[in-house]
Amino acid sequence: MGFFSRLFSNKDKQTPEVTERTPLNIQVGDIVTYDLVDYEVVGKITYRDGGYEWFSYQLLEGNQTKWLAAEMDDELELGIYETVKLPVTLPFPKTLEYEGQSFFKDEEGEARVVGEGRSKNINGRTSRYAEYISEDEETYVSVESWGSEVEVSVGHDIEAYEIKIIAGSK
Repeated sequence: MGFFSRLFSNKDKQTPEVTERTPLNIQVGDIVTYDLVDYEVVGKITYRDGGYEWFSYQLLEGNQTKWLAAEMDDELELGIYETVKLPVTLPFPKTLEYEGQSFFKDEEGEARVVGEGRSKNINGRTSRYAEYISEDEETYVSVESWGSEVEVSVGHDIEAYEIKIIAGSK
């Protein structure tokens, strides 16, 4: 092998191959562009309830945090959520009121979670959850119980074309 062959050979280089990102395999450190804003993925939660699995990604830009929810049901379902202050206690009620709108419980369950990044402190825990939907089926309220703390988020569906994912790691 000549000098130039060795110099320009890719044989010895250990460049990791980057996996193409989809809403179902986003990693901490990736960048998600939504509504013309670039967010860094700083946390990821994988939920498992029986054989069903879904993901929540914590997106951060400056001091603005959003959550991107992704699940594969019959088709890919995506939602964008923001945490809100709404007092909710266990057992979860049949209906919730938020900003003058009524939300009706659509599903409820318990999921084991795997947390990564900023969410690693909940790794291995179990969360009780409930999903609520507005009468017009345009807005959702997500409620999660983490021991004595209950977190509430409000969101809506988005389409896959509304986000762009840039891999920040392999």
